[in-house]
Amino acid sequence: RMFNERGALLTAGTIDDYNTMTIGWGMFGTVWDHSKSAVTVYVSPDRYTYEFMEKDEYFTITFFPEEYRDDLMYLGSHSGRDEDKVAKTKLTPVVCGNSTAFKEAELTFLCRKVYAYQFEAEQTPEPMRSVYQTRLTPHYAYIGFIEDVSGEIE
Repeated sequence: RMFNERGALLTAGTIDDYNTMTIGWGMFGTVWDHSKSAVTVYVSPDRYTYEFMEKDEYFTITFFPEEYRDDLMYLGSHSGRDEDKVAKTKLTPVVCGNSTAFKEAELTFLCRKVYAYQFEAEQTPEPMRSVYQTRLTPHYAYIGFIEDVSGEIE
């Protein structure tokens, strides 16, 4: 429910070279190793963040207080290819392990990418199959083991 009810950012790359995007699709759970928690996030290959997810081993997922909703909306509707979009928000990038997160986040997950795959449009249920066939490239799913968690949500 956190992805549906709260805004979240997916960020990949180092503090000197990263991109972030707003996400609404994601799942927490376990896979392969019951001693580790995992997260799955979904990224269209049309998004600039996809390039960072492909090349970097680590990524972060950050959740924010409601007061940053406008910033998350901006980050989800503008591309880091075209501008330093974070500079137009109230968010402050910070080093988080081998990745980048934001000081203002109330909850941060540092994740190590362990698997990635692309959805197959013909295997996707309706209505998404029609969307993929008409205007979107099928998303990639990235599974990451959660390496560290900081903060909490009340």
